[in-house]
Amino acid sequence: MTIPVVAGVDSSTQACKVELRAREDGRLIASGSAPHPATRPPVSEQDPHDWWRALVTAFAGALAAAPAVRVDAIGIAGQCHGFVPLDASGAVIRAAKLWNDTTAAPDLAALIADIGADRFVETTRSLPTAAFTIAKVAQFRAREPEAFSRMRTMLLPHDYLGFRLTGAYRTDRSDASGTGYFDPVANRYRLDHLERIDPGTDWAAMLPEVLPPEGITGSVSAAAAAELGIRPGIPVSAGAGDQHASALGLGITEGESIFSFGTSGVVVTTTERPLHDPTGTVSGTGNLTGGFLPLVCTLNAAKVTDTFTSLLGTDRETFSALALAAGSGGPVLAAFLDGERTPDRPGSSGLLADLTTATTREHLARAAVEGVVFGLLAGAEGIARLGFPLDGRVYAIGGGSRSAATPQLLADAIGRPVHLVDVAEPVARGAAVQAAAVAQGVTVRELGALWRPEGSRCLDPRAGTGAAERYARYHEVAAVTALDRRA
Repeated sequence: MTIPVVAGVDSSTQACKVELRAREDGRLIASGSAPHPATRPPVSEQDPHDWWRALVTAFAGALAAAPAVRVDAIGIAGQCHGFVPLDASGAVIRAAKLWNDTTAAPDLAALIADIGADRFVETTRSLPTAAFTIAKVAQFRAREPEAFSRMRTMLLPHDYLGFRLTGAYRTDRSDASGTGYFDPVANRYRLDHLERIDPGTDWAAMLPEVLPPEGITGSVSAAAAAELGIRPGIPVSAGAGDQHASALGLGITEGESIFSFGTSGVVVTTTERPLHDPTGTVSGTGNLTGGFLPLVCTLNAAKVTDTFTSLLGTDRETFSALALAAGSGGPVLAAFLDGERTPDRPGSSGLLADLTTATTREHLARAAVEGVVFGLLAGAEGIARLGFPLDGRVYAIGGGSRSAATPQLLADAIGRPVHLVDVAEPVARGAAVQAAAVAQGVTVRELGALWRPEGSRCLDPRAGTGAAERYARYHEVAAVTALDRRA
């Protein structure tokens, strides 16, 4: 018997993952994955053609694991903020600049000085950092003028895959709201910000149409269908930014929060109310149900623990055990190893404080994990200060959450239980929810609630770890990095 399914795609910095889920009830039928080229910040670039090749490979793997399926819709979630410039023929002009490329910091600083930080926050609900697309556009105009003159379309990573599937230039509200030139409250582009970069460019003609949550990018072309091994003509939903899809995939509600430990670190919640953070700490992006997703993102997450695992000459499992066995003393790490996005310190570096002759390998391992955790905890406090109380369930997701140490040290730091859900790929799951909503003709909000995953494992905070004292000390140590000694 053929099973009707939808495909949810997570095109992240590290890999492309495809989940095939039953169209009617969301059961996971099969999955596949393929890696993306490694990046090396502060210069972080990938060839968009590699994303397409990875999608084809991951799709083939999923179909091979479940040959008796019929794909009825596709949803694509992708890494946010990336910049994909295309020429008049739709060809890629240069490698895509990714979110964790911080080389555009000087170009962005000049743009913010011109427009004004307050004006940016007022019109886009976020204060851009070097991660945002607008920084990369300004850099492209200033440093590659000949290539810039050939640009006729500029897309985000998930838009590009939608274009390869359908031939259409379209995006969605969630991903557009992370560009620095889209207002998620008015739901319109801020062409005036782009005109400060180049007043002579027809920016409106270059930008993809922004679709609502139930929007359809287009239908899969015959050529794309042949490469993927599916039938042509099936709908491709509007798509999403990766963290926005993750929130949908987990079905979080107001007051609940997600701490995501992946290539980047992210803490988010969801709300119906727009936000305004004059400090620029919290981004007020759009979510996938028409509301908003208060979000704080840090650049330094998995690579911090990977670096310290290597420095200690151990493996990940042993490293986690060391961190959990550290006791109550020890040093504190401001984990800004390759610069940082939140706080906005692209020229900073990591700072390890309070080393003594009593410092142990266990202390160093815990400092690395807590450096990531504390950075996100500071972000969560920033969200709460804006009047969005995070008093509901706390979830830990991402590759880092599979380490025993990370979610436990998060629970210790916040003094509350942390939930781990049995959802291996929440981003791909959220993309599948959106695709299924399109296929069924229902709202994304409705289906997200119906497909909310059930059951979770809970980690309670441990007593006597000294986490509160180290977190207070973390703020002092992190403040020193404001000097940006590498700038």
